[in-house]
Amino acid sequence: MFEVQSSLSLVLSIVLFGVKLVALVDCVARDDSKFMQVGTMPRRSWLIILGLTVAVHALTWSPLSILNLIGTVAALVYLALLRGSS
Repeated sequence: MFEVQSSLSLVLSIVLFGVKLVALVDCVARDDSKFMQVGTMPRRSWLIILGLTVAVHALTWSPLSILNLIGTVAALVYLALLRGSS
């Protein structure tokens, strides 16, 4: 039973790390004008937030810690606002 839980936690952590990494890479590649067009925070703010979420996840690697959950929500909000409006 513990093996299944451990494996599931590892898979969840990898998937959530991937989501955060995709959001960060997209933010780096996206033009500043898109942020103004959508009416969200400036690109620099998103880069700081997403960079911190990737760093925290890489350091703690626990998918259900409060900081990782907050970072996941931030990455999903970014993706919904900017990728969803393409």
